[in-house]
Amino acid sequence: MTAKYLPCVLLVLALTACKPEPAPVTAAPAAPAAPAPAQSGVVQQTAEIPQLQVLTVDGKTYDLASHRGQWVVVNFWATWCAPCLQEMPELSALHAMRSNVEVVGLAYEDIELDEMQAFLKEHPVAYPIAIIDTFSPPKDFATPRGLPMTYLIGPDGKVARQFLGPVNAHEIEQAIVAAGGKAV
Repeated sequence: MTAKYLPCVLLVLALTACKPEPAPVTAAPAAPAAPAPAQSGVVQQTAEIPQLQVLTVDGKTYDLASHRGQWVVVNFWATWCAPCLQEMPELSALHAMRSNVEVVGLAYEDIELDEMQAFLKEHPVAYPIAIIDTFSPPKDFATPRGLPMTYLIGPDGKVARQFLGPVNAHEIEQAIVAAGGKAV
């Protein structure tokens, strides 16, 4: 392998670091075809104005629509995902320190409530966490193809930006400004 291909290989490895086991690969059709129907439970595209109502691990209901007027960071993550764990403290600080930014964590894994509560005692965050059924994920968000997967939702409820891979507070703040929001 030549040195000029090394950055591409490293990028591919970084993006696939926290992907769940891949689905079997099938050959592409020789001629253009109509889009295949989505697999059961798999959402191909995120809605322009996604709806989300989930029960959090502390027993409260989180409704994305009730946060209109604020920027909301919707973060799909898992306890086994190292990059997810690395971004959690910064997302927690962003949630706690910015009055115009809310964060909600969607644990995209098969985990029991008591296991998640124990995990959060070891890795506390200031924002609400909900466990997402991997077989029935939120219908208005594309099924994550890798973790972490983060969406920045604008005050109008529209998706302003999507991030695949770890994200930090500075990148989120830059995306808010790029989408027409005020610098925080």
